[in-house]
Amino acid sequence: MDTDSEPYVRLTTLRRLHQSVARLNTARSLADTLQTVADGVVTGLGFELAAVNLVRQDGDLVVAAVGGSAAAEAMMAGRVGSRASWERRLSMGEAWGELRFIPYSDGWVLDEDDVPQWHTAGPAPRFPDEWHPMDRLYAPMYTSDGDLLGVISVDKPRNGRRPGAWGREALQMYAFQAAIAISNARLRSNMQRALVRLEREQQALRASEESFRQAFEYAPSGMAIAEMGGDEQGRLIKTNDALCRLLGRPASVMQRYSFSDLVHPEDVGTLLRTSAEGGRAELRLARRDGSYIWVSLRNSVVADTADGPRFLLTHVEDIEERKRHELALAHRASHDSLTGLPNSAELRARLSARLCERPAPPPAEPVAAYDPHESTHSFVMDDFGRPVGPLDGYDYHEHLTVPETDDPSDKGLAVLFCDLDGFKSINDRFGHHCGDAVLQEVARRLSAQVRDNDTVARLGGDEFVVLAVGLGRADAADLAVRLRNAIIPPIRVDGRAVRVGASFGIGWAACGMTAEEVLQSADQRMYVEKRSRAKGHRRAG
Repeated sequence: MDTDSEPYVRLTTLRRLHQSVARLNTARSLADTLQTVADGVVTGLGFELAAVNLVRQDGDLVVAAVGGSAAAEAMMAGRVGSRASWERRLSMGEAWGELRFIPYSDGWVLDEDDVPQWHTAGPAPRFPDEWHPMDRLYAPMYTSDGDLLGVISVDKPRNGRRPGAWGREALQMYAFQAAIAISNARLRSNMQRALVRLEREQQALRASEESFRQAFEYAPSGMAIAEMGGDEQGRLIKTNDALCRLLGRPASVMQRYSFSDLVHPEDVGTLLRTSAEGGRAELRLARRDGSYIWVSLRNSVVADTADGPRFLLTHVEDIEERKRHELALAHRASHDSLTGLPNSAELRARLSARLCERPAPPPAEPVAAYDPHESTHSFVMDDFGRPVGPLDGYDYHEHLTVPETDDPSDKGLAVLFCDLDGFKSINDRFGHHCGDAVLQEVARRLSAQVRDNDTVARLGGDEFVVLAVGLGRADAADLAVRLRNAIIPPIRVDGRAVRVGASFGIGWAACGMTAEEVLQSADQRMYVEKRSRAKGHRRAG
């Protein structure tokens, strides 16, 4: 009679199985759970040896726990069998439900594979269900998704017989509960590792934030954090002490502004062209006292791992001294050292900037009314679908032309060439010191008579040039008279009064001319006027 079917044996096995499953739930770690699974087979299911083979991430199976034999544990623990070898064993065995049994008569073909095993040879069985030392019994364990989690290997039943129906069912039930316990233990282990990793990351983040806070607050140069996006784009959220001292404003007041509120009006375009990501610009920021200071802005993005870029970190460096030096060098290169007026090179540069190489086109003839059905005309259309002229392209340059009439609406760029009369005699009689003082005073008087957008330049020696835009012929003549009248009054130098006169030649700048041609034209007119005045003086004498 099959002893496994006896009520007493079943009850005893069931009690032991229940105790073994209960112990699975008390294990504190994955390693404890695996060892408890192996020990439970020995203590609860009547086998002398058990091994838990666990699937690794690479798919192979490693002997993770051995129960019932210290010698077997020393020989087997940690050894790895390939996934292919294991799948071969599970596919060739006899199916006992979910279990797989390979009798000794078939297992000889597995002696050379890489699956760890402790089987030894033995005599042939004396009766049909006697357990042979080379019999192999495996209980696969699966996850809830049906993936192979591991395999329990068992050996040496204590009664010396192959398990009957009840023993097989008990082993299968145990393998099912063991899979649940191992999965839960793995989940707990992963959660614990994740918690440890999260705590380390939070510690590192706190340390990083503290380092950033100290670096931000105690930086020797200005630092600011501004909003990115939203209704308050660019608003300063936080500023350090260095920036507050630089601009003379407390942190509470700085939070009302953005850099666009503080930038010099002439530098707004520079700020807007500055890229938010890694952008850099040199511009002027307003101080509390109304003055402006040159700074260098460098931007970088403070990213949020969840929502993407959140804030703009701006480094503000005081470059006032360097900028003053650069501007002074640029001014000396482009201005006359004696009078402070633009020099010859700067005059030519300003004049050339207004001239293009092509002369202004003749006045356009009236454009015929646009007829969409007329196929003999080709028109360029503007953004509003209106014809703007023939297909000869656009010309956005505002051409300079010479006023041809005395009509006040006929205006151009007047170039007034001024040569001082009697200056050489002052130099010869009173020395260069007196001559320099006269040139300085003439420069001051000329500058006082022109508009802010006009240019007074010293061409060299006692020659000056005035560029006045938007004048008609009568306007230019009136300006020449005013400038001459401003120069004529006596100039006091070292207690003496000296006088100089002035001759003016009026030229006109027009596109198609070079700066040199414009200046030569005005110079020639000045000499014509000077000769004419000289002849007049001789006739009067």
